[in-house]
Amino acid sequence: MTSEPRLDQTTTPHLDFTGTTPYEDYVRADVLSHLQEPLSDDPGEMVFLVTTQVMELWFTVIVHEWETAARALRGDDLPVAMAALKRSTYELESLNASWKPLAHLTPAQFNSFRSALGDASGFQSATYRRLEFLLGEKSPALLVPYRGTPRIHAELEKALHAPSLYDEVLRYLARRGHAIPAAVRDRDVSQRYIGDPAVEDVWQRVYAGDQNSEECRLGEALTEVAELVWRWRNDHLVATRRAMGAKVGTGGSAGVAWLEKRATKHVFPELWTARSRV
Repeated sequence: MTSEPRLDQTTTPHLDFTGTTPYEDYVRADVLSHLQEPLSDDPGEMVFLVTTQVMELWFTVIVHEWETAARALRGDDLPVAMAALKRSTYELESLNASWKPLAHLTPAQFNSFRSALGDASGFQSATYRRLEFLLGEKSPALLVPYRGTPRIHAELEKALHAPSLYDEVLRYLARRGHAIPAAVRDRDVSQRYIGDPAVEDVWQRVYAGDQNSEECRLGEALTEVAELVWRWRNDHLVATRRAMGAKVGTGGSAGVAWLEKRATKHVFPELWTARSRV
């Protein structure tokens, strides 16, 4: 004779709620799972759409981490900045893994729903633009696509004129007594950051000195971020090349040619060039 197992009253979850569950109230899962509106009948479009939306969520949290780090550096709070940078490396790894569902699309598979994208292009992502601005990849011309959306345009214009993460790093180093030139500290932060020999000298001295110094640990945290950004760009290039070859990209971009140029560039440039001199 058997009997029904008895539920342990100390571990039984709450099952009866008024209205939605607390989980739904917090995560908004129902909203997230109903944001997908494929424009074709091809089943592959759903994968493409969800993966792209997941990437947007990772952009959002990475921007949050880098803004946290920049703010902490501005206040000389290195531990908070380092913690945010470390978290962002895990998030970048997850972002980069998002390419997996798309990385093996054949041209025929991509073409089966590509027309549904119309003029849409990842280049138009406002959150990714904020991410790039935080890396110092800036130009006022990059605001042009957002003129028709005043709120987004205003947010990006504010980000354009705010110091990048690397600007805050260099200002922090200057306050620590390192010879960051005034021209670098006081530069027009709405323009793309270009490497400076004097900044390379600073990083060379940091890396030639105490390997446990705060500055060296900061440099390595930034290098990890920069490497993962490079991997993101390279994975984007490879996925695009496999799916569409050298054709013009969606939205009229240069496609693979533009991505190839991006993949050759490293952010935080002096962290890479200084290594040759250590």
